[in-house]
Amino acid sequence: MNLTAVNQTDMCEDYSCPERSVSLSVYVILYVAAAAVALLTVCGNLLVIISVSHFKQLHTPANILILSLAASDLLVGVFVIPLHLSWVIESCWISGPVVCLVFKLVNYQATSVSVHTVALIAVDRFLALSFPFFYSEKISLTVVCTAALLNWLFSLIYNFTLFYVNENFTVVVCPGVCFHHLDGISSLIDLLIVFVMPCTLIIILYTHVFVIAKKHATAIRALQVHNSTESSKNKISDKSERKAAMLLGILVFVFLLCLLPYYITFLVIPYGSIIYMYVINVAVIFFFLNSTINPIIYALFYSWFKKSLKLIFTFKVFHKDSSLMNVM
Repeated sequence: MNLTAVNQTDMCEDYSCPERSVSLSVYVILYVAAAAVALLTVCGNLLVIISVSHFKQLHTPANILILSLAASDLLVGVFVIPLHLSWVIESCWISGPVVCLVFKLVNYQATSVSVHTVALIAVDRFLALSFPFFYSEKISLTVVCTAALLNWLFSLIYNFTLFYVNENFTVVVCPGVCFHHLDGISSLIDLLIVFVMPCTLIIILYTHVFVIAKKHATAIRALQVHNSTESSKNKISDKSERKAAMLLGILVFVFLLCLLPYYITFLVIPYGSIIYMYVINVAVIFFFLNSTINPIIYALFYSWFKKSLKLIFTFKVFHKDSSLMNVM
């Protein structure tokens, strides 16, 4: 046995997976529930991706950002939720050190992409309502696609750097556990980049968005009934933008509601305490459930998603020129 193996044995001798404390039927029920959540997350976000990608009428800047968010949610459903729930159910990591490293990277990537995409959605709605002429002329699909791709690239480089600096690629991982190591400075930087800065931006911009939407609504109610045709068109356009802002506001609110418990736990409860592990597991599951909830929000509030689902489930998407169908 070489020196590395001896050191790893010494470090990990206190680690062992606990024996199962409940009956096999309980574990079967828990795994079926976990599989159902993962499947719902995958299917829901896959349908969003197919809808926005296939129908040309849905190729708008805001929907491109929803597509990016659905892609990160799909990643969570395929990889993060099944592994994390398995870890919680077994009270032990059973997938090995390599999968553990990939799990941590994908988890960090999906989280940072999701948070920054929601921030981009807030910026998109703010510009659409505050500077409509600038928005219609300058914010094209190319601009938004570039911003979304840069978001993914930045998150990938940032997370690789974060893991490399903190030696997460070389650190010894004991059997049964899957933890990442971040020093104090890295934790503070990560907190600022992934939580404080984007969430502050989201709250500030959406506060402005709702104030502007309220002013627009008041102004429209004050208009005379006999407006010109052009005014009617502008009114319809304004109403559409306000409705989009309100619906996306629901999405942002639910996102923050799911995200806050994790970071409140991280900031308030001392790391390493017994209660920390229990609370953080619940907070993480709550955060991951946001990836499951998002497609449900689309299904409840977005008429285009309902029409897209009908066309997908009736296989009309396979018809010639189906991408040109009206789904609005």
